[in-house]
Amino acid sequence: MQEVTHHGRTTAYRVADRGAEESPLLCVHGSGGTHEAWKGQLGRLASQRPVVALDLSGHGESEDFDADIGWETISAYADDVLAVADETDAGVLVGNSLGGAVALHVAIERDHGFDALVLTGTGAKLPVLDDLRRWLESDFDRAVEFLHGEDRLFHDADSRYTQLSTEAMRAVGQRVTRRDFESCHVFDVRDKLGEVDVPTLALVGEHDHLTPPDYHEELADGIPDARYREVLGAAHLAMLEEPEGFNAAVRDFLDDEGI
Repeated sequence: MQEVTHHGRTTAYRVADRGAEESPLLCVHGSGGTHEAWKGQLGRLASQRPVVALDLSGHGESEDFDADIGWETISAYADDVLAVADETDAGVLVGNSLGGAVALHVAIERDHGFDALVLTGTGAKLPVLDDLRRWLESDFDRAVEFLHGEDRLFHDADSRYTQLSTEAMRAVGQRVTRRDFESCHVFDVRDKLGEVDVPTLALVGEHDHLTPPDYHEELADGIPDARYREVLGAAHLAMLEEPEGFNAAVRDFLDDEGI
C-alpha cells in the first residue's frame, strides 16, 4: 500500500500497473468497504490499464476524520479521492455505491479533470431502509447479515467473497459504516445530473436490490453523455462477484469513448 498525506491525514491506496500507457482508473469503494472490493480489477483489468484503489478515510489503512454526517462527510471523502488522483494521474473515476456518490460529488462540485466516470451500484439519490438504519445504530451484526442476504451485496457469489466483504465491514466497524450509510441516505443530486460534463457509464448488477437498475437508468437519462449497461449474474458488488463481465463493460465503454 502507498499513502498520500492531505488535510492533516493519510489516505492509503494500492496501484496495479503492468506498463499500459492509458491513464489509470481510480476505484472508490462503498459503505463499510475497503479497496479489497476491487480485487477483480486490480488483478485482471490492470493488464489493460493501470488500476488504483483507495481506502476512504476511516476504512482499511486510511486515517479517519471528524466530520458531520451528510454533505461534510461526502466532501471529505472527495478530498481523499482527489489527493490520490493527483498522486497517480488517474483519468477515470470509478465509484461503487457510496463511492458513486463521492464520484458524483467530485464531478458536480469540484474542479476534477477526470476524462470519464463509471457509476456502479449507485444512484443520484441513495435512500436507506429504515430497518437497516435502525440496525446500524443498535444491532450491527444484524445489519451486516441483512446486507449479505440474497440479491443485496451479492447474488450468488463464491463464499470467499461473501466472507471477505463481511470481515471488511466488521473491521471498518459500526461507527464508520453507519456514518457511510447515513451520508448516503441524505445524498441527493437528482437536480444536478445535467452538470456532469464527462462521458459516464451507469453500470449495474442485474440482481441489485440495494441500488436497482432503475437508479442507473435515471443516471443514464439525466447525465448528458451517459449510457446504461447491466452486469449479468451479479448484484450490488458486481465488480467483485462478476469481474469478467464488469471489466468487459468498462473496457467497451472506454474504447468506445477513445479514452
